Amino acid sequence: PTREGLLETPARVARMYGEIAGGMGRSAEEHLSKTFAVASNDLVIERDITFYSLCEHHLLPFYGKAAIGYIPNGRVAGLSKLARTVEVYARRLQLQEQLCAQVADALMEYLAPQGAIVLMEAEHMCMTMRGVQKPGTKTVTLARRGVFETDPALEERFFRMLGR
Repeated sequence: PTREGLLETPARVARMYGEIAGGMGRSAEEHLSKTFAVASNDLVIERDITFYSLCEHHLLPFYGKAAIGYIPNGRVAGLSKLARTVEVYARRLQLQEQLCAQVADALMEYLAPQGAIVLMEAEHMCMTMRGVQKPGTKTVTLARRGVFETDPALEERFFRMLGR
């Protein structure tokens, strides 16, 4: 390209994809390995965690909010570590269903709580800009692990605390 505005576009796009897909090959272990002892094993929730990711089918963005809940097993992670865990997995070519499951699985593996639950709600540009072209449509995914799989009251409590 010879037009001034396009001269550096290939380099900018390469840097952009490097940033957007910067979670490839990374693990949440770096964020969830440092924990703090707690006496209470009551439900911990972090909500409204904004995330951006790329649909692996169309290479178009999807973005939304995540809510994470877990029942500690004597230890908790720093609150920013939960948001960083979402980032590690969101910054990849991704499916929302897989992203949700990866966050829940990472919590179970590295934090070892009694249970974890992850809710994600996102708008997919592959549905907004192309194909069906339905702006505002949201995809909602849920991943339950540990005690959240066997105790419906805990799941209900999670949703009540989110105001849902």
